Amino acid sequence: MGIFASAEESSQDHVLMALRDDPALDRSAPSWADFERRLDEHLPTLAVLFRSLYGGREDCAEQLALLVRESAQAWQDRPADLKALDAAREAEPAWFQSRRMLGGVCYVDRYAEDLEGVRARIPYFTELGLTYLHLMPLFQAPEPNSDGGYAVSSYREVKPALGTMEQLRGLAAQLRAHGISLVVDFIFNHTSDEHEWARQAAAGSPEFEDYYWIFPDRTMPDAFERNVREIFPDDHPGSFIQLPDGRWVWTTFHTFQWDLNYSNPAVFRAMAREMLFLANQGIEILRMDAVAFIWKQLGTSCENLPEAHTLLRAFNAVCRIAAPSLLFKSEAIVHPDDVVKYIDPTECQISYNPLQMALLWDALATRDVSLLAQALHRRHNLPEGTAWVNYVRSHDDIGWTFADEDAAELGINGFDHRRFLNAFYVNRFPGSFARGVPFQDNPKTGDCRISGTTASLCGLEDGSAEAVRRVLLAHSVPFSTGGIPLIFLGDEVGQLNDYGYADEPGHGADSRWVHRPHYPAEAYGQRHDPSTPAGAIFAGLEHMRRIRADTPEFEGTRLIDFGTDNPSVLGYQRPGEGTAVLALANFSDRAQCVSARTLSGFEPEGTDLATGAAVHLAAGLTIPPQEYFWLRVRPLG
Repeated sequence: MGIFASAEESSQDHVLMALRDDPALDRSAPSWADFERRLDEHLPTLAVLFRSLYGGREDCAEQLALLVRESAQAWQDRPADLKALDAAREAEPAWFQSRRMLGGVCYVDRYAEDLEGVRARIPYFTELGLTYLHLMPLFQAPEPNSDGGYAVSSYREVKPALGTMEQLRGLAAQLRAHGISLVVDFIFNHTSDEHEWARQAAAGSPEFEDYYWIFPDRTMPDAFERNVREIFPDDHPGSFIQLPDGRWVWTTFHTFQWDLNYSNPAVFRAMAREMLFLANQGIEILRMDAVAFIWKQLGTSCENLPEAHTLLRAFNAVCRIAAPSLLFKSEAIVHPDDVVKYIDPTECQISYNPLQMALLWDALATRDVSLLAQALHRRHNLPEGTAWVNYVRSHDDIGWTFADEDAAELGINGFDHRRFLNAFYVNRFPGSFARGVPFQDNPKTGDCRISGTTASLCGLEDGSAEAVRRVLLAHSVPFSTGGIPLIFLGDEVGQLNDYGYADEPGHGADSRWVHRPHYPAEAYGQRHDPSTPAGAIFAGLEHMRRIRADTPEFEGTRLIDFGTDNPSVLGYQRPGEGTAVLALANFSDRAQCVSARTLSGFEPEGTDLATGAAVHLAAGLTIPPQEYFWLRVRPLG
């Protein structure tokens, strides 16, 4: 332990000496004291993490010194208004847990054509009440091999059709002035094969060859592939592709996406520079893409390894030093036990909640809330200083990510249940209301994932009141369970599937474009007419938002169980000071009762937050089909 501590102290001394001797750093600047304070606080942690990853290398101390020097330069370059934001967020670290948080997500080109179009929609975003706007991948990516923007060829250039980095920086400032935090994707597991680093590696540069996992023959690829799974076997079998010169490069996802080699500290430093550059453009939250895959180790599955968490914590420590208001959002579509491992104030402060999303759709299909209630009981509450991002659907497909062992406890066979859900949501099951489209369909096994907008998956093609109620019922859970509710923009006015998606170049083989329609102008034009489905959904969501913002019990993320003794009715509590909000949601097509005995733990009278009316609990409650109640109650005792 003493030797290890001495090594850390030596590393830190090396760092501090390098900073003192660097003429490019203005140590007399007024904000330098803030940097030194944060460096004193976070450098010990960063040094430990960095050494745990790279301590076996002779250049570890030198690499750490270079990393901190680059972080100091990023701080020096950081605009004054963002340094002010850093101070404000340090003073209010729980800002993202506010009950007034509401997120929206969209593709720039499909929703607004370009960044100028997004800027023009800021008045609408304020009308909707957004405080968080996620713009889907917008950095330079080659067509047609862009993977929807997830094959980045430059992290410092916006796609020309969308605008410029200067426009993105200006948009971030305008959004911030309206209380809206800008969120973008940080695709850091891989780059496009057209990124400059990859081009240099392909040309044989030894420096950049080591940025990727490149091997001269099949010996090491074969050894790795004994344990790793194929992610997109339709794209390419295995995890490697052969280059024209005979070498092999690791490509977990698509053939044109080369995995970065984080065992090389130069790669860590390079990606930290890109991250801090984006933070200095005014990005406030980075969606950390494919976090489960970022560390490779021979003899393992190369997923969810401990070093993946160490990498994220090290990146986080860099940001605490040089861009302390920046948050990370994890994207980990993995086993629920692994999802939560990425959520920590020192790792990813917020995270998508894919389990809640998938089980909302399960409850709608089965009219049974057992799996969803189990998940809220077992997997909802998170460490202090963190929050879920809860959503009904995202840009991606729906996969049934529940744990088979959780299902088995309820007498459900996971394999058979997934087959049922797939059949139900692509309208291959008798009586299904859904109009989903299969993604990666395998008719032999019945395995597939589901594409479709919220409205189409809820059956709104028929324009029925039941479908409208399903849309609102589904959203009521993300709006009330704690965390940041996220709307895929257009869903708030009931946008339907775009069945012409395959006619667009490059989209025909990817059914996920069915739920990425262009801006639904007609539906937005109807949003203030409650006699239309668009208007009814918009009004219902606006009502939810206002209630949530006005309800102190919805602050934070803590949730307490409430068993309804009715398999069709979901229940949970959000605790307050002497009160609680009891949420009840009926996923059945028929009215359902929650008995007086079940409600006997509360005082006899509560308040319906939707209407302000008194609700008498002593006689039990009847909940109409596909409806929800948010009731302020007082627990007895």
